[in-house]
Amino acid sequence: MCFNCSSQGKLTDEKFLSRMVRSPGFDPVKNEFINSRPGISEQLMENTRNFGLIRDWFAKGGYRRPETRLSEVIPDMTCFMEPSGHARVIWFGHSTLLLRMSKKNILIDPMFSNAASPVGFMVKRFQKPVLPLSGLPGIDHILISHDHYDHLDKDSIKFFRDQKTQFTVPLGLGSHLVRWGIAPGRITELDWWESVSKGEIEFIAAPARHFSGRSLTRRNKTLWASWIIRDRSQSLYFSGDSGYDTHFTEIGEKYGPFDLAFMENGQYNVHWKQVHMMPRETAQACVDVKAKRLFPIHWGMFVLSMHAWYEPAEEITREAELREIDLITPKLGEPVTIDNTLKTDSWWQGLK
Repeated sequence: MCFNCSSQGKLTDEKFLSRMVRSPGFDPVKNEFINSRPGISEQLMENTRNFGLIRDWFAKGGYRRPETRLSEVIPDMTCFMEPSGHARVIWFGHSTLLLRMSKKNILIDPMFSNAASPVGFMVKRFQKPVLPLSGLPGIDHILISHDHYDHLDKDSIKFFRDQKTQFTVPLGLGSHLVRWGIAPGRITELDWWESVSKGEIEFIAAPARHFSGRSLTRRNKTLWASWIIRDRSQSLYFSGDSGYDTHFTEIGEKYGPFDLAFMENGQYNVHWKQVHMMPRETAQACVDVKAKRLFPIHWGMFVLSMHAWYEPAEEITREAELREIDLITPKLGEPVTIDNTLKTDSWWQGLK
């Protein structure tokens, strides 16, 4: 049964397949990508095949959704675009970020649709984005971490079909974009530790511990990745989705320190910690990559776990204080400049 076949994307075509099968992370026997630590996907499937977990998922209550609108700021895009010696960023909720760096606009994991699923009535967002796609400035680059619906949104991608926006994605993911109308010449696919320079900005694909797939029958046919984004003056890290592992230390040793790390912190559960970090692990991962500041993402817009909507912010605040980590938690849509004056507040506390 296919609710929306187009939204599921497309398996890799010949243009991209040859690079995929040469990847050290591609298993030719299983015909799929694998994590550096064996058995992660199998362990995840075993842990989530649990009646109690299914019962808890459908249970009501628990403040999973906010009762009022989350605090937001309608950004002044003219000010956001003004010249600066430092990168600027706007968080749109979950893992969607707009980054201004070296006079270029970079959109990361754009998810502007009403639902993070192949059907419109499931995994609906808490509230509309503070800006529609049409309200954004011209986007030079789009960066994707992996192909799950809450990170790779078909309608958001299709908005850029007739624009000059360039896409940088993990191996295999380009075929989804081609099916949705993006010309192959605008797509760069990278394996872990590969890089591409776009003007003054360098994008480096780095490991993550996760999985991929847009249907139950086509898992791990595309790669997942975290990203290093840097120019001549600043270096940033975007974790994507990942369980905690030694790759964070390896990234820190190879490319740290970072001025700021956007780290996954939300939609976690002990039953799927193989592929999503608990808050304590998120804080430790920030230390491991040698980041000066921690900007938690993957929370504040969708219900994908059983915790209260505000719990990720509360927990990471506690963990950051224990480790003396500089925590950055802007409101939805609030532009922030990544410099030594950067300060935000605990805005969610008044909404619990």
